[in-house]
Amino acid sequence: MKFLRTARVALHGLTRNIMRAILTTIGIIIGIAAVIAMMEIGNGVSTAVQKTISSMGSNVILIFPGATSSAGASAGSGTGMKLTAADNEAILNDTIGIRTSAPVVRVRTQVVRGHLNTVTMVYGTTPQFLAVRDWENPTEGSPIADSDVRNANKVCMLGKTVANELFPDESPIGKEVRIQNVTFKVVGVLRPKGANMIGYDQDDVLLAPWTTVKYRVSGSSASIVNSAASAVSTTINTLSQLYPSAGSAALYDSPSASQQADNPHPVRFENIDQIMVSASSPAEVPQAIREIDGLLRDRHHISPAFPEDFEIHDMSEMMSALTKTTWLITTLLLCVACISLLVAGVGIMNIMLVSVTERTREIGLRMAVGARSSDILLQFLIEAVLLCMVGGIMGVLLGLGCSWGVTYFLKWPTEWSPITVFVAFFVSAMVGVIFGFYPAWKASRLDPIEALRYE
Repeated sequence: MKFLRTARVALHGLTRNIMRAILTTIGIIIGIAAVIAMMEIGNGVSTAVQKTISSMGSNVILIFPGATSSAGASAGSGTGMKLTAADNEAILNDTIGIRTSAPVVRVRTQVVRGHLNTVTMVYGTTPQFLAVRDWENPTEGSPIADSDVRNANKVCMLGKTVANELFPDESPIGKEVRIQNVTFKVVGVLRPKGANMIGYDQDDVLLAPWTTVKYRVSGSSASIVNSAASAVSTTINTLSQLYPSAGSAALYDSPSASQQADNPHPVRFENIDQIMVSASSPAEVPQAIREIDGLLRDRHHISPAFPEDFEIHDMSEMMSALTKTTWLITTLLLCVACISLLVAGVGIMNIMLVSVTERTREIGLRMAVGARSSDILLQFLIEAVLLCMVGGIMGVLLGLGCSWGVTYFLKWPTEWSPITVFVAFFVSAMVGVIFGFYPAWKASRLDPIEALRYE
């Protein structure tokens, strides 16, 4: 009851000068609104960056074949032929800490539909590729299936850019496109992703079963072989160099045309261009890399003393750099908002000191009729806290409105956080306690006799 009476007295003291109370709370309102808006914008930017990284594959581990060399000249990374689809199956089944994995065969070529055509990157892969790249739920149609991979079916999915180029005015589902004179049926359109962080259009792509791309479209890798290695390859391993005395004579009798027609021997190399592995979480990436390294060394019969014939890369460095950058931006915004709160707190202390000076006779009169120092301290402390809490509530509403306006008009990403609202409201109350304590303490230390004499 005593606390309630003191609170009523404090509220009555505030209402005697409404305009001053409103002007005092403006600083708190602006400070809390700045905290809310800045934190929501910072969280939105951080989430947008995380989504961008996720679209590129935040947990993705890329495995490439190693480099080959001829006569001391390296052909470059990815030119080996040791990585196979069986390696992908082994990784998928025998590695702990991964979510899924997919083999990839790449070729950049022309895709034709009627009189329209475009040059795009064709990815031969499996349905798991969509999960690795966080690309589930196509906008139209359905994804390729495991049966399409097993049977090397001529089906494909189009990226949004390719679909717009080849089918500008109609749905591509069920229609046909040609790749290297091979007809593919379009079964789905990928969900748009837009450009990645390096400006590459992620929608300029075509997905098809890797068996179809490998055996029907292009039997060669899309890896770039440097010109030096190509030049070396044309001058070595010829018949005259292997057997100098043999001249240009053939080692074996060449089969006749009828024999070749009756006994074809197609070459079906099982090598792939890369394997994309999705770890269960970013924390699982280092352990997954160690397990994959050991598994592939065992499958390729490579002892620890020898270099591996594959390369493993992840995006942890990029993810760490971007996460640190967004954290720094959010912290900077929060510091700017806290400075405004500090200024508001100083303003409240100043106004409360003025109020103590103006109400010195009132304080002396209350003490003369029996009020104790603790009652005076509590009264002025409640006044300061009430000012800050009212300003905090209005500041929270203003901050939420500002973040909504930023999202609606500027299309900036924001993310609402209940914890941020609670913390901002709590901070506003603490500002009232901290910056209102000294004026309240000063009021409680007044001498009643001197206070009654004050003019």
